[in-house]
Amino acid sequence: MIQTMMTKPVERIFDACLIVQYIISIPMKYYSIKKDILATLAYFNMFDYPLRKSEIFIFLGHCDDFHEFELGLQELLNEFIIFKIGEFYSLNNNYSLAARRYKGNEKAKIMLRKADKAASLLSAFPFVRGIAVSGSLSKNFADENTDIDFFIITSANRLWIARTFLHIFKKITYLFDMQDLFCMNYFIDEEELGILEKNIYTATEIATIMPMCGCKIFDSFFKENTWAKSYFPNKYMYITPARDIKKTWFKYLVEKLLNNRFGNSLDIYLMKLTSKSWNSKTRSNKTNGKGILMSMHIGRHFSKPNPDTFQKKLLQRYDNHLSEIFKLYEHSRSY
Repeated sequence: MIQTMMTKPVERIFDACLIVQYIISIPMKYYSIKKDILATLAYFNMFDYPLRKSEIFIFLGHCDDFHEFELGLQELLNEFIIFKIGEFYSLNNNYSLAARRYKGNEKAKIMLRKADKAASLLSAFPFVRGIAVSGSLSKNFADENTDIDFFIITSANRLWIARTFLHIFKKITYLFDMQDLFCMNYFIDEEELGILEKNIYTATEIATIMPMCGCKIFDSFFKENTWAKSYFPNKYMYITPARDIKKTWFKYLVEKLLNNRFGNSLDIYLMKLTSKSWNSKTRSNKTNGKGILMSMHIGRHFSKPNPDTFQKKLLQRYDNHLSEIFKLYEHSRSY
């Protein structure tokens, strides 16, 4: 009897401790969610791109509970850490950002129709197996400086032959002032579909890429890059249906002629030739029309902008930006 009477107060104390622990854990949980929200907004803030509520949730790094996310978002609004501008959320209380986005989204619709036609044309070239839109246009945004950037997948060990055909065509487009419709700056082949650099920038590009042609190869591409899901667990990676690539007589004939040892040797030769040319440009400190140093990262199964130029600088800028935002947030919580 005495033992029973003694255990009840102990049980009550234990229950009270659990309640206190739960109450303490609530603000800590929302603290983590709020930092996730700030990190997401900070990344897109570098591009002056405010996000809708659903878009913030899609690009969150951890939280998968929409109700808890909404509560965290509302707390940040109440604390004046973030701001709602129209239907968008931003770190800046600037309504011109919403107007800029609306205008950019409308322009992107027009450019994506052009991109669709351009992708169909490029897919007819030999050894091309998949074409997708990347860059700002794949985020449904375009302004007066936006090009149509294409991400291209080729047959295994034929990347450099395919790239050479495509860039000969690109030179012709300059005669008609159409070069901005065919910016082919990132190539990989079927042999190595995985993206080697794994970070917030490449994960965002994979998550937003818009496949236009090559349904099967992009299924394989997303399977090879499931690591990006760890950055955005709420994001469904493949939402844009891609058309199958039709074989033209030109495509069939050239692939038939070069599907041999000579084709292997030619591909390696073109890779070395391109590498020599680009190394010369880099050593001469040549820049492109946007003022970025012309530097290419080249291998047998890939051709892409050198990560040490744009990508590395952007990641450093993001880290600095995020550090400042977290510092401001911690400072505001101390009052």
